[in-house]
Amino acid sequence: AKGAQAVQRLIQTGIDAEYLHYDANQPHSSTAVAQAIEARFGQLDILINNAGILKEDLIGQNNTISIEQEVLKSTFEANFFAVVALTQALLPLLQRSPAGRIVNLTSILGSQTLHSTPNSPIVAAKGLAYNASKSALNMFTIHLAHALKDTAIKVNSAHPGWVKTALGGPHAPMEISDSWKTSVRLATLDEHGPTGGFFHEADALPW
Repeated sequence: AKGAQAVQRLIQTGIDAEYLHYDANQPHSSTAVAQAIEARFGQLDILINNAGILKEDLIGQNNTISIEQEVLKSTFEANFFAVVALTQALLPLLQRSPAGRIVNLTSILGSQTLHSTPNSPIVAAKGLAYNASKSALNMFTIHLAHALKDTAIKVNSAHPGWVKTALGGPHAPMEISDSWKTSVRLATLDEHGPTGGFFHEADALPW
């Protein structure tokens, strides 16, 4: 229902938009999306992987010793395994594009460099499942970019910022209306743009 409502709002602003249902928890959903896009358009130019869940309290806690296996598994299923499956399903369509772009929405909380640096701005946010899933997604970005280095496809990780969404919570400093900048920049890179990187807006972030 939310997807249909979003399409109606976009159409009202003059944007030609369509909605396809995708559920990261359904194994066959990625195949259905790929088939629908192929039938309707024949190729795909941009894939922004923005699905994600958070089942932990990240602020000021370290749950590594006590985290439940279900939290780890379900978080990785949505934040990592489903992203890999969808990307693999859509890759043949992206390879038909003259300039395919893949953007993986990760998080600065996936930076192992910053987590291991004393007094870094994220050092207190030690939710293992979410952070580790985003680190894994960063590794997927690096590996996929290397696998596609001789093609026209560019793959990058994006940290959009701490955004006031259902996941980010009401105390996040960034409004939803400002959260698009990193994703759109990486989705519209020209042929000289980077691949295999980790960015917030124009700034490179440490792995």
